[in-house]
Amino acid sequence: MSEILKVPTMAEMLAEGKQPDVLFWVGCAGSFDDRAKKITKAFVQLLNRANVSFAVLGTEESCTGDPAKRAGNEFLFQMQAMMNIEVLKGYETKKIVTACPHCFNTLKNEYPELGGNFEVIHHTEFLKSLLDQGKLSIEGGQFKGKRITFHDPCYLGRANGVYEAPRELIVKLDAELVEMKRSKANGLCCGAGGAQMFKDAEAGNKEVNIERTEEALETKPDIIAAACPFCNTMLTDGIKNKEKEGETKVMDIAELIANAQDL
Repeated sequence: MSEILKVPTMAEMLAEGKQPDVLFWVGCAGSFDDRAKKITKAFVQLLNRANVSFAVLGTEESCTGDPAKRAGNEFLFQMQAMMNIEVLKGYETKKIVTACPHCFNTLKNEYPELGGNFEVIHHTEFLKSLLDQGKLSIEGGQFKGKRITFHDPCYLGRANGVYEAPRELIVKLDAELVEMKRSKANGLCCGAGGAQMFKDAEAGNKEVNIERTEEALETKPDIIAAACPFCNTMLTDGIKNKEKEGETKVMDIAELIANAQDL
């Protein structure tokens, strides 16, 4: 993956008198977490290859406020949200795509009551639409016949009913989609949501992410596919705990599609 990534900012586009079709909301994890940055790069590669007119906010992007709200600090959430809404409105943003279900859920469902009405799409839905329109094609058999299980992120699946887009993308890779015993509406949380990512574990005999990783490993997967940077972290930690790094990879849907294109 040696191609040069083109990532214009909204400010640069405005200076040129242009308005991108979509704003790519990167999110805190996608901006600062070393593992999640790879997901961001993979998605940008795909946007570039599909010739999508997009831009990011860059340093003008702030946290959506999801962790603050889930932790019970409604005041901080509203402060963060109002600031973001003003920036987004200033750029006359209509359509937002993000690779983080937490950002997706907050922007889509919680910003409207504060005056932020935007069309918000998760990156798996957006990638599926690009493939359906013929703007992207999946080539190469890198994942042909590989056993891939998909972990449903809570804020993508149960909270917003997006179950099929990521699965359809996995099937398009000519991979074998194997489902965990708890999946879709019955999926199990990875343990990171609700701001749990940022606090110490509570008393119990097993971490939630270990429980979920064990369920994933029962399907004997070559790859555990995720569609959320937080889920990716929790499942990767679970794989390390089980010392299965050599056998099973944890990859985001965008990484799978980008790598399939690379061959």
